[in-house]
Amino acid sequence: MTQYLVRRANLLVLGVLMAIVALVGAVTWERLNASREAREWSQHSYRVLSTTKDLAIALRDAERGQRGYVLTGRDEYLAPYDAARDRLGLLQGELQKLTADNPTQQERIRALAPAIQQKLEELAQTLQARRDGGLENALRIVNGDAGRNHMREAEAMLDGMLVEEQRLLDERLAQNDGRAAWVRWMVIAGSALAVLTMLWAARLLNQAWSRSYATEAEQRALAMRLRTTIDSLSQGVAVFGPERKLANWNECFQVLLDLPKAMLRPGIAYGAFADHTGEAGRPALETEDQVRHGTRNPREAVTYERERGDGHHLEIRRTPMPDGGFVLTISDMTKRAQAEAVLREAQKMQAVGQLTGGIAHDFNNLLQVILGNLEFVRAKLDGDVRLQQRIERAAWAAQRGATLTGQLLAFARKQPLAPAPVDLAATMPDLIPLLRRTLGEHIEVRYVETAGLWPAMADPAQLESAVLNLALNARDAMPGGGRLTIELGNKVLDEAYARENAEITPGDYAMVAVSDTGHGMTPDIVRRVFEPFFTTKPDGKGTGLGLAMVFGFVKQSGGHVKIYSEPGEGTTVKIYLPRAVGAVAAAPLTGAPVELPRGSATVLVVEDEAGVREIACAILSDLGYRVLEAVDGEDALRVFGTNAASVDLLLTDVVLPGKVRGRELAERVQALCPEVRVLFMSGYTENSIVHHGRLDDGVHLVGKPFKREQLARKVAEVLGSVAAAKEAANVVPLRPLRDASS
Repeated sequence: MTQYLVRRANLLVLGVLMAIVALVGAVTWERLNASREAREWSQHSYRVLSTTKDLAIALRDAERGQRGYVLTGRDEYLAPYDAARDRLGLLQGELQKLTADNPTQQERIRALAPAIQQKLEELAQTLQARRDGGLENALRIVNGDAGRNHMREAEAMLDGMLVEEQRLLDERLAQNDGRAAWVRWMVIAGSALAVLTMLWAARLLNQAWSRSYATEAEQRALAMRLRTTIDSLSQGVAVFGPERKLANWNECFQVLLDLPKAMLRPGIAYGAFADHTGEAGRPALETEDQVRHGTRNPREAVTYERERGDGHHLEIRRTPMPDGGFVLTISDMTKRAQAEAVLREAQKMQAVGQLTGGIAHDFNNLLQVILGNLEFVRAKLDGDVRLQQRIERAAWAAQRGATLTGQLLAFARKQPLAPAPVDLAATMPDLIPLLRRTLGEHIEVRYVETAGLWPAMADPAQLESAVLNLALNARDAMPGGGRLTIELGNKVLDEAYARENAEITPGDYAMVAVSDTGHGMTPDIVRRVFEPFFTTKPDGKGTGLGLAMVFGFVKQSGGHVKIYSEPGEGTTVKIYLPRAVGAVAAAPLTGAPVELPRGSATVLVVEDEAGVREIACAILSDLGYRVLEAVDGEDALRVFGTNAASVDLLLTDVVLPGKVRGRELAERVQALCPEVRVLFMSGYTENSIVHHGRLDDGVHLVGKPFKREQLARKVAEVLGSVAAAKEAANVVPLRPLRDASS
C-alpha cells in the first residue's frame, strides 16, 4: 500500500469519525434543547400548580384567622387573616400572568376573582360584626352560609384549574421522558459525578459544621460566663438598643428600681421605665428628651443620684454604646450614705469633744476650789442657819456647773466609765421609790420586768443617771399628770436591724425602756433631740444636755439608743446595753450613811493648780492624814525621794505641767516603792489612763470637782485599811440630782 493511499485512508477515517461526532453532537444538542424546552414547560406547570395551591391555602388561612378572632376576640388571631388577605391579590395577579398562554385557565381565573372578593367581603363583615356587636352578631353572619357557599365556589374553581394544569403537566412530563431516554447514560454519568461532588461537598460541609459547632459552643460558654457575671453584680444593669428599647438586663435592675416582672421583656421602650419610676415614692430616671439632648458629648457617661421612697439612695449611670444605644447601671449607695451620716455624727461628736475637753480641765479645777472651800467652811460652821443656807445655795450652783460639764463630756463620750456587770433586776427596783418622790404624786410610775434578764455591761452610776434624766424629761412632758413606765427586757438585734442602723453591732442586748404618756414629739424634733443644747422648752427651763448625755453614755458603752414618739400619744426611749457574758452582776450595796472614814496615813498631793491643791490638802488634813504637797511631777519626785519611807498614797492630777506627767510619775513612784498606792484626779479624762472611754484595769480615779466625802471614801478605799473598808461598805453616795431637762 502506497503512502498516498494510507494518507487518504487516514483522512477518510478521520472525516468519518468527525462526521459521526458532529452528527452525534448535533442530535444531542437538538435533543437537549427539546428536553430543556419540555422541562421549562413542566416547571411552568409546577409554578401554576404551586401558585394555585398557595391561593387556596391563603383563602383558607384568611378564613381560619377570621374564625379565631370571632371565637376569642383576641387581636393576635388576626395575623393569619391580614397576611392571607394581602397575599390573595398578589397570588391572583401572579396566577393570571403564569396562565397567559392558556385561554381556558384565564377564563377560570376571571370567574374566580368575584368569588374570592365575595368571600373576603363576608370575612370582613364578620370581623366588623364581632368588633361592634360581639360574638352573637358575628355568628349570625357565619350561620347564614353565604361565606361557606363562596368558599365552595372558589375551591371548585381552584380544583378545576389544578386538574387542567395537572393534565398539561402529565403530557409535558411524558414528552420530556421520551426525549430524554437516549441521554440517560449522560444522566447516569452526571449522577455519578454529582454523587462524587456531593460526597466532596459533604466532607467540606462536615468540616465547616465542626468548626462552626466548636465556635458556637465557645460563644455559648462565653455568653453564659458573661450572663453569670452580670447576674452576680450587686448593681442593676440594663442594655438599651439604638431605638432605646430594652435588650438585656439582670435581676438586680428590677429589684433596685422596684419594677414589676411583667414589665421586663425585650423590646420595652425606655420611656415606659422613665414613666413608671416617675411615680411618687420611686426614683425618677431621665426622660427621653434628657437622654436625647442631655449632654453635649454623646460619648460621655451621665451619672446622677436619686432617693427611693423607702430611703434607699441610688446612683444611676448612663453609658453610651457605639451603636447608638446605652447601658443603664443602678448602684445602691444606701450603705455609703449611712456611713457618711455616721461619719458626720462622729465629726460632730469630735468637735464637741474638743470644745468641752479644752475647757473641762480648767473649769473643773475652778469648781473644785469653790466646792472644796464651801464644804470645808460648812463643816466648820455651827448654829448659823442663814450662813449655812447661803453656803448650800453656792454649793448647789457650783455642783450645777459640774453637772453641766459632766453632761457635755458624756455627750462627747469623754467621761471615764468603769463598766461592770449590772443586774438590772436588782438595781432598777431600788430606783423606783426615788422616782416616785422626785416626779411627784401626779405621775404614776410603773415597773415592768421580764423573767430571766441578762446582766448588762455598763457603768452603774451613769446608767442610774441616764434613767433619772429620762424620767425627768418625761415629767416635763406630762405637766398635767400621766404615767411613766420603766420596762426591762432582753433583745437580740440581728443583721437586718444592723443594716438599717449602721452603728449597731448585731448581738444580745439588755434593754431599759422609759415610756411616758405625754404630749409626744413630731418627727423633725425626734431627729434632733440628741443634739447638745437643743431644747423645745422656754428659755431658762432646760439646758438641752439631758438627752445628749444619755446618748453619749449609751454610745460610749457600746450600746444603742432608739426613740419613738407620736404627737399626743407619748414617747418611748429604749436603751440597749451590751449583754455581760461570763460575769456575775454585783449586787448593790445598801445601808445607812455613817461618818466619813478617817486615817493617819501619809498622802503626797501633786497638783499644779494652787487652789485645788490647797483645798485637797485641807480636806485630807482635816480627816487626820499627814499631807505632803508638790506643784508638778519633778517636784513630786524630789519630795518623794525625801519621804519615800513614809508615803502611803500618791494623789496626783493626770495633767501636770513639765516633762513628768501624772501617769509617768505614778509609774516611777511605784517602781521605787511598789507598796505605794496611787489615786488619780482629773477634770478631763482624754488622757493616758482612759482608753476608749474606759479606765485602765487597776487604775483609781476621782473626778473633779469632787466633794469632801467623795475624796474621803476614795482615799480610804485605795489605801485599803480594814476599818475604812468596813465603814465604806455602809456609805451610800449622796449624788445630787442632775437636771435632765432638754
